[in-house]
This record gives sequence, structure tokens and C-alpha cells, in this order.
Amino acid sequence: MASAVFILDNKGKPLIARDYKGDIPMSSIDHFLVILQEKAEQEGSAPPVLTHNGVVYLYLQEKDIYLVAISKRDTNTITILQFLQKLSNVFTSYFKNLEEESIRDNFVIIYELLDEMMDYGIPQFTETKILQEYITQESHVLEIQQRPPTAATNVVSWRPDGLFYRKNEVFLDIVESINMLISPNGTVLSGEILGAIKMKVYLSGMPELRLGLNDKAMFEKNGRESKGKAIEMEDVRFHQCVRLNKFEKDRTIMFIPPDGDFDLMTYRLGIQINPLIVCESVVETHRGRMEFMIKAKAQFKQRSTANNVEITVPVPEDADSPKFKCTIGSVSYAPEINSFIWKIKQFQGSKEGLLRAHFGFPSIRDDLPTKRLPISVKFDIPYFTTSGIQVRYLKIVEKSGYQALPWVRYITKNGEYQIRMPEPLQLTNASRLPKI
Repeated sequence: MASAVFILDNKGKPLIARDYKGDIPMSSIDHFLVILQEKAEQEGSAPPVLTHNGVVYLYLQEKDIYLVAISKRDTNTITILQFLQKLSNVFTSYFKNLEEESIRDNFVIIYELLDEMMDYGIPQFTETKILQEYITQESHVLEIQQRPPTAATNVVSWRPDGLFYRKNEVFLDIVESINMLISPNGTVLSGEILGAIKMKVYLSGMPELRLGLNDKAMFEKNGRESKGKAIEMEDVRFHQCVRLNKFEKDRTIMFIPPDGDFDLMTYRLGIQINPLIVCESVVETHRGRMEFMIKAKAQFKQRSTANNVEITVPVPEDADSPKFKCTIGSVSYAPEINSFIWKIKQFQGSKEGLLRAHFGFPSIRDDLPTKRLPISVKFDIPYFTTSGIQVRYLKIVEKSGYQALPWVRYITKNGEYQIRMPEPLQLTNASRLPKI
């Protein structure tokens, strides 16, 4: 695992360092910024994992500081990168603003956190609520604290004992983001679904939860047939509270949850998916002006509605004198990003909208921009998932026997959702675009 953890300023100078294993010289950090800059110059951007002379550098940049872990080869890079992200989250919870000044003002607490969160290079306690029970910003509290909280000595280190709520509730949100690249003629060039199960837990005591999904692998393991659609999830990752041996045995998601907000699970589906919103575009260029015709169509079922739709269409840098007309929503020019933005507050399934835009140029020219950026689309569709994932059951068991209310919501939203634009048509006569 990690041999040492450093906090560096933006010039690569160590502000804080913690050596956990002593198997790598601490002077190795002197090479980090040089390697980072070389990689950035060669490849345009540097990857989060760098190597030099047998030392692996894993880093996370936050504002004007770097969180860096060093290790030897054959280390678990994903675990260390997740630890650095947790470290950033904990620091932000303590100091609000994670920057060089806040680091310099809180040396003592940071060293305490580094000692509690990692032992001999292995991550230990990373839940902010647990750490805040016995590492505080008031030194006199540290002096009178005689023992660590129960959670630090308990098997369930992410949840403290003694929680009590008058109303016991669980909120479960299944959020799916769609990454998609679409050609000008509507063909899907690439697409995937990135999903997350997010929870808000307000439960007393030490409850055990069981979650069942319409998981294809679960039905196959149990030799049963699904009555509805079953999905096959890939790259599944769980919060540390999930009992992995139980999941591997019968695909049941069993866990004692942390208190409050957390991500229970993330997954990916690389299945063939149809575009939810498509934009057909025609671009005409004339001497001294350019015209756009955009037709947007919601290709999901009519009973669903996409909220806060934003269609961003790029234009040449020197375009001016914008004029717009649309059949639905509103349009505004955003010169700071060389685009115009078509906003539709509510876009019902199977509906269409038309937009026509006109731009002038400060001087007459015959050449066209060589770089054509794609149209990008933002949206969120409540009560809808593209994959068809469903919660079959959510059982809550606690020794006191109280009744709890589970709430389940589904939402689909955009990720990197882009539609390529066609080649502009060069015309010398009047526009061929229809009026709207």
C-alpha cells in the first residue's frame, strides 16, 4: 500500500509529510513536480499515476495544493487514489476550504488525522462523522477524552452506537448518467450508462438492511426466471459497509449503513442504448452571415418528462448580431463560450421543438472554421431509468423491532452527451431553411 503521504504547495514544496513504512526515501518527492510537468507537456495532461526510478506517485490536486502518496510497484492504485479523495473530503469537512493557508493553520490536527486514517500504509478510519467524535479542533477536548468512541473499536467502524431518531426513514436514489456520442445522422457512435445508488439513512440503533435488485446474475444463481426485465451490471463497486461474501454467494446486498448520506454502490452498463434526446441540425453559410436550424426531439415515452433541458450549440468566435426564433422554450447567446443555449424547462416524451438562429460576421469572408465542436445536451428525467434497473425489495431489520419508512426514487440525467454537427452548406443565394 502507501509508503508515505505528502501535502505539497503548488510549487511542489512539502507542507506536511507522513512516512508510514520507511521503505522509500522521503527525498523521492523532490522528483514529483518535474515528472508531472514533463508528462503534461508530452501528453497535454498528466495521468493521476506517475512512475520514476521504481517509485509510484499517486496524486490528487485540490486548488493550490497536491495530495500525493508514494509507493513501490505492484500497489493497489485504485485504493490509494480513493484514500486521497477521502482525505480531501475529511480535510474539507474540518477546514471548509482546502488550500495552503488552511493546511498551514492546522498542522496538529492534520497529523492526528493522518495517523488515524492510515496505519502502516493501510487505510483505516475514513468516515468524517466517526473521526469528528474524537479528533476535534479544541485541544482541551482532546485532553479530557479518555477513550475512543465505540465505533473506533467496533467491527462497524463507519457507524457510531446510540443513534436515535423519532422518525426512522431511508431514502434511496438510483441515479443513472448517460454518456453518448451521436453522429449528425443520428447514429450512436458510443454510449454507456454510469449508475449510482445513493442513500440517506436516518435510522436508530444498529439496523441491518437487505436490498434486492432485478439483477440477472442473481436470478441465474438461484435458478429462477425473472418476471420482468433483468439487467446485467458491470464494474460494480460497493461502499465498505456491504458484505461482499454475501453478495458473491447469492447476489444479496446486505449491509449495516453509515448514518446520513453515502453512496452504497456504483455500476456501469455498456449495453446498446437509444438516444433520449436527438438534435437534427442544418447549418448554412452565406457571405457575411450564418444560419442554423435545429430540431430537437424527445425519444422517450410520452408519460415521462425531461426537466431543465439545455442544448448548447457552438458558433464561430467572431459571430455577432444574433437573432433567434423557437417553437418551445427560450434561447440566449453566450459569447463567453462562443455558443447559444436553447433552454426547455419541461420537454415531454415524443415531443419536438424547432429553433432557427441567425448570426452575422463583422467582415465578409469565404473561409469556414476548420474545427467543428459538437452540440452538448443537459437534462434530467425523474421517475425513469434507461437500464430498467428496479428495486425489488428493501428490508430493514433492527433488534428493537421499530418500523421504518423506505423511499425509492429513480432519475436519469446526462453525462457527456454530445451530438456532432454536419458540414455547413455554403450558399450564395437566399436561405433554404424553412420558416418557423
